[in-house]
Amino acid sequence: MISSNAQESFDRIFRKAARTRLVRQTEDTCHITTATEGDGMGGEQALILTISSIAFRLLLVLRFDESEATRTYFTGEGTGRSFEEARLEIGNLCCGALNQELLQVFPDLGMSTPYVVSARCLPYLDVLKPAYVAAYAVTINEAVRVAATVCVCTHAPLDFVADVRDEVESSGELELF
Repeated sequence: MISSNAQESFDRIFRKAARTRLVRQTEDTCHITTATEGDGMGGEQALILTISSIAFRLLLVLRFDESEATRTYFTGEGTGRSFEEARLEIGNLCCGALNQELLQVFPDLGMSTPYVVSARCLPYLDVLKPAYVAAYAVTINEAVRVAATVCVCTHAPLDFVADVRDEVESSGELELF
């Protein structure tokens, strides 16, 4: 069982992570709406990352639209970085932001490396008997699209309220003096 407080906290945590880590530039627009899983948005492959604790397991599933606008946005022009490489890095940053927020409440978290599966696997998330599933449509600069799913499986009743602040903290960038 997962309380409504915990569900709202997971929602706020995901929205902050998407706004701060899926966008490449702070001036980029990022619109996040709730969606239904299987709405057809996203690519043929799904990127899955897991955050595990004693009480729960959270799966973050990201599907990047494979349009030219999305590819160019995430790979950058002339960088030589592949779209696959860019998706893995961006997914890892987004999940890392989720993990940072959750560490304030759960000090015993572990995070997986990203792995890629066929998007046809997503209907089988129900086999995990999740206590909470939320699907999102993320649109950046009105052209770049990412489908996201947050799936939480609990091992015990889960109730918490996350203190999610809107300000963005440093994520480890180097400072030059």
